[in-house]
Amino acid sequence: MKFIHTADWHLGKLVHGIYMTEEQRYVLDRFVELVEEEKPDAVVIAGDLYDRSIPPTEAVELLDETLYKINVDLNTPIVAISGNHDSAERLSFGSSWYKHSGFHLKGKLTDDFTPVTINGVHFHCVPYCEPGTVKHQLKDERITSHHTAMEAIVSRIKENLGDGPNVLVGHAFVLGGQTTDSERILSVGGSGCVGAELFDAFDYTALGHLHSPDAIKHDKIRYSGSLMKYSFSEAAQRKCVTIVEMDHDGEFQLKEKILKPRNDMRELEGYLDELLDPAYYTEQ
Repeated sequence: MKFIHTADWHLGKLVHGIYMTEEQRYVLDRFVELVEEEKPDAVVIAGDLYDRSIPPTEAVELLDETLYKINVDLNTPIVAISGNHDSAERLSFGSSWYKHSGFHLKGKLTDDFTPVTINGVHFHCVPYCEPGTVKHQLKDERITSHHTAMEAIVSRIKENLGDGPNVLVGHAFVLGGQTTDSERILSVGGSGCVGAELFDAFDYTALGHLHSPDAIKHDKIRYSGSLMKYSFSEAAQRKCVTIVEMDHDGEFQLKEKILKPRNDMRELEGYLDELLDPAYYTEQ
């Protein structure tokens, strides 16, 4: 079974006064070409499809076009969840009938923990939600942090673990992960973190939220990283999507594919006189 793990598209992102929509369109066209080339059994998007709860019209149109190309034109199943930048309610619109075309979108947490099963692999979708929401939904007064919220969710998921490989798709900040300036802090202090040990029951954990594919070093937990560079703290980062090939025992191999942007983000260093001289930039 082969699937492509991606996350943190942040469509509609505004970076230093510049809307990134056309730059995102260029990279997503390359992503669609990759899907056509690799012919995966599924595409997994681990949250933050949009950059804000009410995205610009152009961003909505771009997401619609891209998902249509992948799911309908290329007949590729999609497994997606909402992230902390998305509106869970808005993203959930239509999800009850999308699944009939192989588009499995979970925007908000419900009492249904039935996995999405594709070619024998069970995908357990955990959309981002605040601890208070999880506490209310699961009626568990012990939930006081993101860790205890995820612990309670995983406990419910374990009741539905199927025979064969199990993959968790989530949007969270795993303790020890490396952050950048463009990620929205989930909560103050350490209460926004979840422990890596919570995901021990899964053969692979496909995460979104942290923007670097190197954000954490773990045998079975991986961040795909963001679609593009969204702050200067990411200027030196590589951006890629992860191609996962998994066998019936849950063993897997990873392959990274870099999606080259039309215009890269980088930092220029020099003396002040150089940086203030327009001629300096014509040489770049």
